[in-house]
Amino acid sequence: MAEATKLVKNRKPPRAGMGRPKGSLNKTTVAIKEAVLAALDQAGGVDYLVQQSEENPTAFLTLVGKVLPLQVDANHGGKIVAEVVFRGMND
Repeated sequence: MAEATKLVKNRKPPRAGMGRPKGSLNKTTVAIKEAVLAALDQAGGVDYLVQQSEENPTAFLTLVGKVLPLQVDANHGGKIVAEVVFRGMND
């Protein structure tokens, strides 16, 4: 009888502490990304980005650095080639 009346301490629900699945995005992050993409579309999309690359190269390259993959899988056996083109005002 004494065992039946014991209180269970620190009992948690079955999935407690597991958190959000790896790689899933916050709802706010998704909403902001969609808003930025909609604004880019209204501003002219690719043409606008090309214009910004010429007028504001520092900001544009910062953007490029943000959208490039953060991890590169170098175990695939192939070569990785990166090409950077700088154009002057007279080109």
